[in-house]
Amino acid sequence: MSTIETPVRNSAPSAAAIDLPAVVPRPEHSLAAWAVHSWIQCKRLLTAWLRDPATTIQTIVYPALTLVMFWIVLDRSITSFSGKPAIYGTVPMITLIAAMTGAVVSALGFKTEKASGLLGRLWTMPVHRAAGLTGRLMAEVVRVLITSLIVIAVGFCLGFRFDQGPVAALGLICIPILFGLGFAVFVTALATITEGPLLIQIVGLLTNLMLFFNSGFVLVQAYPTWLRSTVENQPMSCAIETMKGLSYGGPVAEPLIDTLLWVGGVILIFGYPAVRGYQRAAEKSG
Repeated sequence: MSTIETPVRNSAPSAAAIDLPAVVPRPEHSLAAWAVHSWIQCKRLLTAWLRDPATTIQTIVYPALTLVMFWIVLDRSITSFSGKPAIYGTVPMITLIAAMTGAVVSALGFKTEKASGLLGRLWTMPVHRAAGLTGRLMAEVVRVLITSLIVIAVGFCLGFRFDQGPVAALGLICIPILFGLGFAVFVTALATITEGPLLIQIVGLLTNLMLFFNSGFVLVQAYPTWLRSTVENQPMSCAIETMKGLSYGGPVAEPLIDTLLWVGGVILIFGYPAVRGYQRAAEKSG
């Protein structure tokens, strides 16, 4: 006796019959898209930096070794001259120098992306126009934070302490981030208008002058009388004195205001050239 097999129909509704909610994409120029795209650009840059050993050495290992060398060579002489531990000046100085040198590495990466055409390809995609620049600045903030924490950790092993409490310690960590952000805007503006090795020459000369003429290298009183005012009021000295006050003790309000004025002034002056230069570089890239 034969049996007749009847096909069994699937009672589950088909995909076409399911009423799925419509996915509305974010407008390309919305604030939400700007935030998301900036974070994606930030992660892209951080990943590229981590995969490059030279960048890792330049931004992390080199500052820590420089701090140790300054401590070995100059700590005793500066401490005996000033009567205060020199480590409270060298740790802030090295964090600021690391912020500046890292910004140069980022600017060179920007030039590489321009030459390879990557900026142009990103510019033609449905990505927020400001995300490329803001993502790069966000990556700078993360880099400066990591580098500063490593330098402070090494300094802690050499005698650096947060004598003014946890709130002051948090404020101290924010100073190199602000300083590095302002310097990154300045270097980005230069990177969009310079060609070849000119950027390295200009920024290298500037960082060397600031390195050897600031209140973290030696006390202001150790400089010639005619130079003291310039050394005392240059942006690195203002930031270093703020960090000294937040760690060892001393005036904070006045050097902090001077630091904020320097950073705000640099961003105000070079912010628009950086934005316009980044736009022109992206449009001409490739």
